[in-house]
Amino acid sequence: MSFSTMLSSMGEGMLRSCAIFILTILFSMPLGMIVMFLRRSRFTIVREITKIYIAIMRGTPLMLQLLMWYFGPYYLFGMNIRGYRFTAILLGFSMNYAAYFAEIYRGGMETIPVGQYEAAEILGYNKVQTFFKIILPQVLKAILPSVTNEIITLVKDTSLAFTLAYNEMFSIAKQIAASQTSFMPFVIAGVFYFAANYLVAFIMERIEKAFDYYK
Repeated sequence: MSFSTMLSSMGEGMLRSCAIFILTILFSMPLGMIVMFLRRSRFTIVREITKIYIAIMRGTPLMLQLLMWYFGPYYLFGMNIRGYRFTAILLGFSMNYAAYFAEIYRGGMETIPVGQYEAAEILGYNKVQTFFKIILPQVLKAILPSVTNEIITLVKDTSLAFTLAYNEMFSIAKQIAASQTSFMPFVIAGVFYFAANYLVAFIMERIEKAFDYYK
């Protein structure tokens, strides 16, 4: 198999890996914000349930969570899981990363001095205005490096979709490597992950500079 043919064969897998990455970001980041607010709720039962969810998501392997999301509905409810594979992958990734983003957001929120809230109240801002106009911009600036690290990890973690026999790029690379007895597919896969993470780091660096309002 020529290099161009090998690259073409892996192209569909690259697109699937990108789809997992993009959709996970779209779902997990807003969900993480919701989880963060639940984690900071004044109701004890809500806080404790949210803490248990975060502990489970962060304390168990993502690979195991993917298997549970996929096979759980079948074993527990007898659900027909044909055609459910990609949905299970998105649920597994989104729920897992939402927990990590929630803790990153919470850490950012706790860096904001109480005086910021008091000053906003004196100026006549309500809670929603205070959050979006005063607190959120400062939180985003504080958490961007941590968010960048999580996004870079997500790029690499997309390879775990092979656990559910989903033909993303890494799975296809393994198949071609086995059939052709060639190491080249792994090299191509490595270049893809490196290039994707370099692009993520570049974009996040530009965003950080945009938030560098002190300059």
